[in-house]
Amino acid sequence: MVYLALIRKDEDSSFGVEFPDFPGCISGGDTLTEAAAGAREALDLHVRGMLEDGDAIPEPSSLEEALASAEGEVVPMLVELSPPKGPAVRLNITLDGALLRRIDEAASRRGSSRSAFLAEAARHELEAS
Repeated sequence: MVYLALIRKDEDSSFGVEFPDFPGCISGGDTLTEAAAGAREALDLHVRGMLEDGDAIPEPSSLEEALASAEGEVVPMLVELSPPKGPAVRLNITLDGALLRRIDEAASRRGSSRSAFLAEAARHELEAS
């Protein structure tokens, strides 16, 4: 799902980000790029907490609704909500031996497990597509 974030910047301040659909979910950054990255992380963490508490996740508001509720000058930004992570599932896969050695070496350099490395690589590819 995609939600609207509202960005604001006052004189002598960093960028601030808020989500009309999620009161209390805020973020910010010194640059617009930092604010955008922080917005996605804040939304993911906020929604994860809501799910753990058993709260319902609201449908995204329309642009008109979000702007009507905003105070002051804001710029809307779309933020995609990452799908929630489910429970770990064991699976059996076949990989080329040389590739598997490279995966294990890379995971070891990062202080990670083979499974964590493969999961992160899969998330990266899915986000890029």
